[in-house]
Amino acid sequence: MPEYEFVDVYVPRGTPRKEATRLLTDHAEYGNWELDRLTLYRDGSRRARLRRRIIRQLRPTW
Repeated sequence: MPEYEFVDVYVPRGTPRKEATRLLTDHAEYGNWELDRLTLYRDGSRRARLRRRIIRQLRPTW
C-alpha cells in the first residue's frame, strides 16, 4: 500500500475562486501534490488537503 504525506492549505473567505484555483494548481505542478479533500466552510473559507506519494529509496549496502 502506498504511503502519502499530507499538507493542509487554508484559503480565506475573501479569496476569489480563480485565485484559489491558481494556488492549488501551483502546488500540484511544482510540488507534485494532488488534491485529497476540499472542505468549504459556511463562512466561505476553504481548506484543501493535498497529498503526495512518499517514494522510499533503498540504500546500497556496499
